[in-house]
Amino acid sequence: MSKNKKTSEESVAAGGARAINKFRVGDFIMMAVVVLLCATCVLPFIHVAAKSISGNAAVMGKSVYFWPKDITFEAYARVFGDDSMTYSMGFSVVITLIFTILGMLVCTCAAYPLSKKRLKGKQFFTFILMVPMYFSAGIIPQYLLYFDLNILDTVWVLIFPLIYSPYNMLIMKNFFQSTIPDSLEESAFLDGATNFQILGHIILPLSKPIIATLSLFYAVGRWNSYADNMYYTRDSKLKMIQYKLYQLVASASEAQTASLADTGGVSQSTPEVLQAASIMFVTIPIIIIYPFLQKYFVQGTMIGAVKG
Repeated sequence: MSKNKKTSEESVAAGGARAINKFRVGDFIMMAVVVLLCATCVLPFIHVAAKSISGNAAVMGKSVYFWPKDITFEAYARVFGDDSMTYSMGFSVVITLIFTILGMLVCTCAAYPLSKKRLKGKQFFTFILMVPMYFSAGIIPQYLLYFDLNILDTVWVLIFPLIYSPYNMLIMKNFFQSTIPDSLEESAFLDGATNFQILGHIILPLSKPIIATLSLFYAVGRWNSYADNMYYTRDSKLKMIQYKLYQLVASASEAQTASLADTGGVSQSTPEVLQAASIMFVTIPIIIIYPFLQKYFVQGTMIGAVKG
């Protein structure tokens, strides 16, 4: 028994030695590139986080890089103490949830039939639904269309126009074609199941990776978007958090001091510190959500990317 164990350990050690010997210069270069790419994403975030809790003098003196100086949470207190910012945050969360649910519903209803060979006119419908991915009418025709539909300056102008995404539909369609075997549906049809029953009881339970991936795409896309909020709404109650952040960043560059709310004589943070705190304020929710979907994210993207 001990002899077999020793032989097994020797084989494992030999395999490890071969793996080390196979480590080439090209592998080192690829690792270095990956590390640099990760650094371009992580270091700016660390820099902003450090500035958001640093003192005004240190930030204005350009001495804060990746570690805070004169730590203070005054900027966060001002952000959380501003009613308009907290309202916009709550409003953005609600809009993002509704948008994501409706977007996934529309995406699924378009991708499922287009993934089936039995659909008559499949190529035609696929072509029609993919046109918006390559061509857009532009802002002015869109504005006129929304005006005729009476959705300007309403909550629906932030939801309806973008719930259909040709790119997301294509990924889900390819996922269905490459992952769900036709034999499952054929056996369900023989048992008398309808298309909606098959979709609800067979297809969707087997599609958790792609559902989680596209839900993240929809949520992040809506959360980070502010152009439609800027062009098509005027009511202050319809302003989402990203548009509020855009207004803050745009105005802070011209101001010597900035204030998010009337603080009754309390010393004010500099615009740069307020910008950093506001950026962290709107970024943290997505950072919190992502780890729960990460295990589905890579799997769903890779499988859905297979050409079908």
